[in-house]
Amino acid sequence: MFDRLQSVEDRYERLNELLSDPEIINDAKKLREYSKEQADLQETVQAYRQYKEAKAQLQDAKAMLEEKLDAEMREMVKEEVNDLEDQLVQLEERLKILLVPKDPNDDKNVIMEIRGAAGGEEAALFAGTLYRMYSRYAESQGWKTEVIEANETGLGGFKEIIFMITGQGAFSKLKFENGAHRVQRVPETESGGRIHTSTATVAALPEVEEFDIEINEKDIRFDTFASSGAGGQSVNTTMSAVRLTHIPTGIVATSQDERSQHKNKDKAMKILRARIYDKFQQEAQAEYDQVRKSAVGTGDRSERIRTYNYPQNRVTDHRIGLTIQKLDQIIEGKLDEIIEALILDDQARRLENAANE
Repeated sequence: MFDRLQSVEDRYERLNELLSDPEIINDAKKLREYSKEQADLQETVQAYRQYKEAKAQLQDAKAMLEEKLDAEMREMVKEEVNDLEDQLVQLEERLKILLVPKDPNDDKNVIMEIRGAAGGEEAALFAGTLYRMYSRYAESQGWKTEVIEANETGLGGFKEIIFMITGQGAFSKLKFENGAHRVQRVPETESGGRIHTSTATVAALPEVEEFDIEINEKDIRFDTFASSGAGGQSVNTTMSAVRLTHIPTGIVATSQDERSQHKNKDKAMKILRARIYDKFQQEAQAEYDQVRKSAVGTGDRSERIRTYNYPQNRVTDHRIGLTIQKLDQIIEGKLDEIIEALILDDQARRLENAANE
């Protein structure tokens, strides 16, 4: 492990040199590539340097114990040795996690797609509840939320809503939300007081830059149409809404939220890139899982991942067996407890996989 850490530190120092090279500074692509690589290594290098410093201090402290010391000083040095040994154990565990390959998409913005599934109007209302939950969570993190496409129902729910959350590390925290979310509650549309079960699906996709994936413009069909509001009525007589179709995969993306056709095309292109990238990633993951014969926690879109039970004020994440009696707080966007538990579970899985490989 420490040979690998030394290699990481050496590479970090080399990147410092490269980023000062005028030839690299004048090459936008290499500058961006090396800057990102250096930023990705920085936390690991800092932790490794802390480890080396603590180890040197421990050696010095142990050397002092070999000298003639009075009782009080000896006790102080022994306490310092114990503290440093504890610190080294903690740093070593942290370094093990930092050495596990990082998801290259973690630092990206996230495009979220929420669709009402089983349950008709109540499912659409639940989709609206989830959108509000994620928006409030984003706000608590200092992130920006922007609606790209929304298909509202008459009662204020959403058959479908697509929105982007922009902020450092947004995808790293929301990527575990992929799957079917189930709600158990008395619907707003139900006067008899019976508890219904409805579902909505969530897809969290990393925003994909043009240089992340190559898409040939000749492979995209561009169509325009008049935008529509809730219930399908036309709200704009100009043909400002945009539909893009990627012919090789059949993937479609639309945008009609903006009055400008140009802005709608830009938004639709963001969705299209993210969906194509996600398709390729899903296919690669499926192939990888087939080789490893382990498909646990792959984020399958059809997998039921969480239940929101209103009568019992309970939220259960089925993947990690976590149950929290704080539904009222969670739907207000206080998702930290769930997200932190999912991140810890993911780290444990990745450490186990790295140890087995």
